[in-house]
Amino acid sequence: MTDNILSPKCKINKHFCAEEEFGMKLNELLSKQDITLSFEVFPPKVTANYEAVKEAAYSVAKLAPSYMSVTYGAGGSTRDNTLKIAKGIQDTYGVTTIAHLTCVGATKEGIRKSLVNMKAAGIENVLALRGDRPKDFEGDPFANYHYASELVAEIKTFGGMCIGGACYPEGHVESENTKQDILNLKKKVDAGCEFLTTQMFFDNNIFYNFLCRVREAGIDVPVIPGIMPITRPVQLQNAVKLSGCNVPMRFRSIVDCFGSNPEAMQQAGIIYATDQIIDLIANGVKHIHVYSMNNSEVAKGIQDSLSRIL
Repeated sequence: MTDNILSPKCKINKHFCAEEEFGMKLNELLSKQDITLSFEVFPPKVTANYEAVKEAAYSVAKLAPSYMSVTYGAGGSTRDNTLKIAKGIQDTYGVTTIAHLTCVGATKEGIRKSLVNMKAAGIENVLALRGDRPKDFEGDPFANYHYASELVAEIKTFGGMCIGGACYPEGHVESENTKQDILNLKKKVDAGCEFLTTQMFFDNNIFYNFLCRVREAGIDVPVIPGIMPITRPVQLQNAVKLSGCNVPMRFRSIVDCFGSNPEAMQQAGIIYATDQIIDLIANGVKHIHVYSMNNSEVAKGIQDSLSRIL
């Protein structure tokens, strides 16, 4: 008879057993769960597309991942939609969310207002990012916050939020070298960052080497690998253009062979990403973040492939 006492939300999300735990802080979740699988979604670029993108994000939420990350548009252009979708996912599906917050074009008053709005919406997790320089921004977009570490410190002062940050296994494109990049990462953690999520990578050895370097630097917070399933050739082109990440010949061959067949390329991309995740878990990595690109079919394909592992 006790099976019937759970609320609908508790039945939706297998990672929780009490409704009051929904919306928990990610540092608590990461310490409680042996293995987590989370997904990232993004809000619409324009308001006219809001309903369609919301439904796509909700379709991912229906899969009951451990948590979901909701991104920003360039320069914080989708801030309101980010918050609405993050709140909707938490309230409707009981999936803990983390909302992105960037330095780009931000004022101290604007950051404080965003944090107040997050708290009011029940969002207690924030991913603090510097962000990329917008193409048409007039003036200095980093006049108030030059680095993500400064934003982390601001959020820490505000209080009550679990703060995550980004890291780059192959080095940030604007860093002088990887050593300097890790020193900057240490500043971010020292400012109050409680966990880190990596940029995408396609060779797990790159992540393992990076993890060794950050641990040697005294960075002891969880480092969550970010995995992007490439299901269309254009995604790979954009990934390399934006991040400069290395693409192993093995994966280039997959794209060359199956890239002209959408269904085959999607299946191959899911299998490659799943293979990365299995290898990571087998080597002791407990938490995995997947850049789902709002594609619930791809997210479900990965989740189903790991059904006996998670």
